[in-house]
Amino acid sequence: METGTGAEGGLPPVAAGAAAQALADLPARLRKRLDGAVAKAAGWPVTRVEGAARVAVDPDTTVVLALTEHGTVASAAAVTCDCLLAPACLHRAAVLAAAPLAEEVEEPQAPPGEGAGGREEGGAEPSARPDPLGPAAEQAAQALWAAGVAVLREGAVASTLPRTRLLHAAQAARLAGLHRPSSAAVRVARRLTEARGAEPSFRLAELVDDLAELLDLTRVIRAADPADPAARAAAHRAAGEARRTYRSSGSLRLYGLFTEPVATASGYAGARTYALDPGGGLRTFAVIAPGPPERARSAASAPLPGGAALTLRELGRGAGLIATGATLTEDGRIGGGTGLRTVTASGADWSADPLDSLWHRPPAEQVAAALAHQGTDADRRPAGADLLFLEGTVVGRGGRAALVPDGGPPVLLHAPDERPELAYAGNLRRLAERPGGRVRLIGRLAPDRPSGVAALALTTDGGARYDLGLDRLPPGAPAPASASVPGSAPGRADGSAGAGHLPSIPPLAPPPVEWELLSRAVARTVAGGRALAAAAVDPELPGRLVAAGLPTAAACARSLAAATRARRPDPLGAMLPADPDAFATAWLAAALYTGAAAREFTATAWAGNTSISA
Repeated sequence: METGTGAEGGLPPVAAGAAAQALADLPARLRKRLDGAVAKAAGWPVTRVEGAARVAVDPDTTVVLALTEHGTVASAAAVTCDCLLAPACLHRAAVLAAAPLAEEVEEPQAPPGEGAGGREEGGAEPSARPDPLGPAAEQAAQALWAAGVAVLREGAVASTLPRTRLLHAAQAARLAGLHRPSSAAVRVARRLTEARGAEPSFRLAELVDDLAELLDLTRVIRAADPADPAARAAAHRAAGEARRTYRSSGSLRLYGLFTEPVATASGYAGARTYALDPGGGLRTFAVIAPGPPERARSAASAPLPGGAALTLRELGRGAGLIATGATLTEDGRIGGGTGLRTVTASGADWSADPLDSLWHRPPAEQVAAALAHQGTDADRRPAGADLLFLEGTVVGRGGRAALVPDGGPPVLLHAPDERPELAYAGNLRRLAERPGGRVRLIGRLAPDRPSGVAALALTTDGGARYDLGLDRLPPGAPAPASASVPGSAPGRADGSAGAGHLPSIPPLAPPPVEWELLSRAVARTVAGGRALAAAAVDPELPGRLVAAGLPTAAACARSLAAATRARRPDPLGAMLPADPDAFATAWLAAALYTGAAAREFTATAWAGNTSISA
């Protein structure tokens, strides 16, 4: 039995539909008290028992959550309260609203044609898919748009109600066949939970991107003309498809690459291992389930499916694998169905074929390809589409580790996750203390940190391979190179000056200050809502953007400022904010522009051209 307090210490993850039902079951007179009840729920003791979690509201009241085999709450019906007002009680609603959102859990897949009857996941025939331009989809898209606008108007930490309404709209959208908007809405709701809980994993830039995607997808669907073939095609792309389905891939020959830990603010943890097939495609095995961040290390030691005498971590450290009867998702995930058979095979070092070829592509080309995938459906991006394979010299910059990649500008190395249970932050500190070594690095572009790369794994001069989130670098790693860093001055390696420090090669240039001001205004609007947006947009910013040669940015800033400050009188003469749809449309235009401009800036900076088009 485990006992904790509040959502972080014990509340199990709940399905988005269950959380949405929390508001639907609550009488209107109690909804205004939901925020206060959610705050109190953080202090209610949670006791885990076999197949359930019990929340002690007070000595006379208990909320019980029945759990699935995955440790999650599947529906609102699985949550009961013993008070007299149940199920329409504040206790039950507060627990459902305070609990983290469950992630999708991949079920073992049967081989195609074996017990599936040709049906897609969920049991629907392809011909039975809902029409994204039908009445139900139109109504669902309108509800999603309204819920997204409410989140933008109120701000990230203002209230529980916009989040709950968003989940309710997401559930209706999923049933209406709007899968991409529904997934985006759930991601926004998850980010809002992270923001309200001040989670270390929260990134405002990710919330901005997700909210912009939600509003843009619903905009496309709402504006589509059924008589226009191009508009119908755009609406179908915006609606997306149901959860990833598996297709048969026959036999696979895989070479292990690396393993990364996975830890989410919604209470999930595990590990994901990447492997390469001879054709250059990246594939993944993952073991992710409800649990604390420290579970990632044990998950990395889980055996691979199919019978091979290998763990995820052993595969990621350089072993090889042959898989038969394998099934793959569109994004490269290997299913663990009953038909899968795996056996151990020879692996390869990063310096040997076929892995060596990953580091031969110029960094600028890798960055451009990774940025191109950022605008696609997250569930259907190829595995590793956001990864960078860099080779270069470790240097120190102000006490922080940086890399001077061959053929690219110096970049800071960031920890993808700074939780103390994971090894990233400690390893990067150790790298900063031991500059001068040659390494091969696997990293990932960080949307909110365009001047750097999130470091995932590396090999040193001696060929030792380290998963930076799981392994601890030994003292002295990486081994110093025999020659000093090109362009650097001799001196000490303690952070002040010397052979391990940033050479004269110019780093990634920052974007124009005026563009940064617009980007900050977009982000602050999401953080603080419409009330903060009025102060976030400088009236003089459009003129400054025009002077900087950014007329499109100036038009976005002008529209956002006007929509933010627009007022209308109510029947009693009080001045109220004007049309919220116009405000959301202006914000969306600015968010889409700044997102596209950020990608262009990053690509051109890596290519050595620091200019950015209007």
